[in-house]
Amino acid sequence: MQEYIKINQADNVAVALRDFNKGEIVSLDNEITLSDDIARGHKFALKDIKADEPVIKYGFPIGYAKEDIKTGSHIHVHNLRTGLGDDLTYNYNKSNPVNIPCNLDEEKKYFMGYERKDGKAGVRNELWVIPTVGCVNSIAKEIAAKCQDLVSDNIEAVVSFAHPYGCSQMGDDQENTRAALAGLINHPNAGGVLVLGLGCENSNIEVLKPYIGEFDPKRVRFLQCQDVDDEVSEGVKLLTELSEEASKIKRSKISVEKLVIGMKCGGSDGLSGITANPVVGKLSDIVTSAKGSTILTEVPEMFGAETILMDRCVNKEVFDKTVNLINSFKDYFRRHNQTIYENPSPGNKKGGISSLEDKALGCTQKSGSSEVMDVLEYAQVVKKAGLNLLSAPGNDLVASTALAISGAQIVLFTTGRGTPFASAVPTVKIASNSQLAKKKSNWIDFDAGRLLEDNMNLDILGNELYDYVLDVASGKKVKSEEDGFRDLAIFKQGVTL
Repeated sequence: MQEYIKINQADNVAVALRDFNKGEIVSLDNEITLSDDIARGHKFALKDIKADEPVIKYGFPIGYAKEDIKTGSHIHVHNLRTGLGDDLTYNYNKSNPVNIPCNLDEEKKYFMGYERKDGKAGVRNELWVIPTVGCVNSIAKEIAAKCQDLVSDNIEAVVSFAHPYGCSQMGDDQENTRAALAGLINHPNAGGVLVLGLGCENSNIEVLKPYIGEFDPKRVRFLQCQDVDDEVSEGVKLLTELSEEASKIKRSKISVEKLVIGMKCGGSDGLSGITANPVVGKLSDIVTSAKGSTILTEVPEMFGAETILMDRCVNKEVFDKTVNLINSFKDYFRRHNQTIYENPSPGNKKGGISSLEDKALGCTQKSGSSEVMDVLEYAQVVKKAGLNLLSAPGNDLVASTALAISGAQIVLFTTGRGTPFASAVPTVKIASNSQLAKKKSNWIDFDAGRLLEDNMNLDILGNELYDYVLDVASGKKVKSEEDGFRDLAIFKQGVTL
């Protein structure tokens, strides 16, 4: 196994791949005696760096030295500051397009999924109970609990989704809730949906219907609790009727062109941008080369690496939308009088990430190398095949929910620290290091740490992840599904009445 890595030839730091003690000698361009203890995932200087000089990682500045840093010294938040400011001027400098050939064997261009009447495809055939307002969360949960006997070979789960919204909201908040709920109701992983309302909420069923648009009454039913004597028994009846129709649908061979994969990282460490995120980036390139779609989100964690994405935009229109994506999120922070670059998190820092640039350059590795085809507003559904950018925050639950709402049938979630949560759709946990994969095998689905542990080739591991994703799309349950975990978090931006 490698013990340290210099990611790019231009870098003036290296990353430790194991814990090092002060005084140990490493050999890269020359022999370096470490002047500090260096934890795994943390950085050390390969040369003397003077105060205010850039610290280079991934071939780009991740900040500036707060003081003179000697060769072999630990580089982290104590001696590194961000170089980011509030406002930037962007220019469209389109890079040469990377045309990635689709080299997949014919059988790997398909998965076994559920063809829907609207032309979309699901990777699950489940019954969902979706409340329009938080007041009926417990009723939704009880209805789902009483209908577990509907689970069969062809109905894979009966799930209710709790959330605290749907009333006492204003402006964009209320719009977000309505659009998010509509996105879930229309999601192809649900073979049947019971929309459960109260009756007096702002986002009641009749208000919500225009956001849902055309729907199949054999797939979507509505129940307003204030209108019936026994809402639980009525809900059970409706869900049972939905199951009769949904159970008729069988898995069939579907082109990867209908696959939409969401990409997210959380609890990152210093290895996330070296192992797990590049492996997901490789998968993204494979999927988009086969005319499928991928979605990259968590906009605040693009700050510092956004120009890399901008230069890969397919045209000026998409570039302009990307600029607006970044600037709109900065404005969101300003409106709430918050520091734009108050990032990374304590867990990130413990894992070796020192600045937002450091985090962003690692985060955007998930985008691979293909062109950016479109930029989506929050809750907007994917329309263009290829790599898409989505407006959503970095919060794990909110961002993963946003990916599902925008049409992702599966979310790939890379992590260096580990987390048990799940989104509304199968959420594949990908470990950045093998120690985490072994320690939390009840959480982790895929070990990307093997890229370093076993000196595996990135192409091989990316293709292995692709094969795993096809298996998940064809019915293989991920760890969080086996545990019955489901989470929903709608993006809240404003006032609660």
